[in-house]
Amino acid sequence: MRGCFYALVLAASGTAAMGQDLEPRAFSNAPVGMQFFLAGFGETRGRVSLDPALPIDNLGMESTFGLIAWASTMEVLGQSAKVDVVVPYSTLDAHGLVFGEPRTRHVSGFADPAVRFSMNFIGAPALTMKEFASYKQDLIVGGSLRLGIPVGQYDEDRLINIGSNRWTLRPELGVSKAWGPWTLELSPGITFYTDNDDFFGGQRREQDPIWSMQTHLSHTFSPGCWLALDAAYFDGGRTTVNALPNNDQQEGFRFGLTFAVPLSRYQSVKLYALQGYDTTMERDLNAFGLAWQYRWGGGF
Repeated sequence: MRGCFYALVLAASGTAAMGQDLEPRAFSNAPVGMQFFLAGFGETRGRVSLDPALPIDNLGMESTFGLIAWASTMEVLGQSAKVDVVVPYSTLDAHGLVFGEPRTRHVSGFADPAVRFSMNFIGAPALTMKEFASYKQDLIVGGSLRLGIPVGQYDEDRLINIGSNRWTLRPELGVSKAWGPWTLELSPGITFYTDNDDFFGGQRREQDPIWSMQTHLSHTFSPGCWLALDAAYFDGGRTTVNALPNNDQQEGFRFGLTFAVPLSRYQSVKLYALQGYDTTMERDLNAFGLAWQYRWGGGF
């Protein structure tokens, strides 16, 4: 089942893809009836690839963001499941050359919130807190469906925005296998986009799906304390504006490191760092962040 921490380092810009994040321990088990509240912040920097036909060169972005999230575990068909909601807020600074002249853009606002339903199919039975104390993970297979809601900050007269002005839908499959303190995860997924009918002066912008594959290898040191190595590959997302295709297909890699440590029975902290590369292995993104989580319910 999805962990409560979102690696939304790319939610700072509507040009980013939901298929490029990294989230270890995404498919795991947890007692039913638990509630989670999370607050986090982070920073991301990188360069952005646009259609070469646009009069914009050397476009780079820097963003700081915060988020709050809520999640609840439940039983569905005898297996553990969860629903979660995340609301991010971002401050974005973009800089580049427009017709050879330097230009900047500064904007703050809410990014598009997301709602997700996750369910395990195999290996993660719905358990009470007392029953969960004796649970040992072996093989877990699950799936999730995430919906991005287009209510974030958006100005149709600007090329760079925080919100995306379109719906996104991302189904994902997850396989998680444990060997003692080690856990290996594989998660293929694909992100679909509706059209943006108010793109840059009222144009119609379409985008092909982006598919991704992420993997995580984590080691548990003690209950709630673990370290994960993260990696992902993504491809797709070519756009079309007013029926004219652009040369802007996305393809690249993401590598990350995530560390989680409990502060008390009810609280924990998670830190992460992420590095992105294009297909030539030239660095195009780096990010870091921290999230605090509080949990209650389920007889905890």
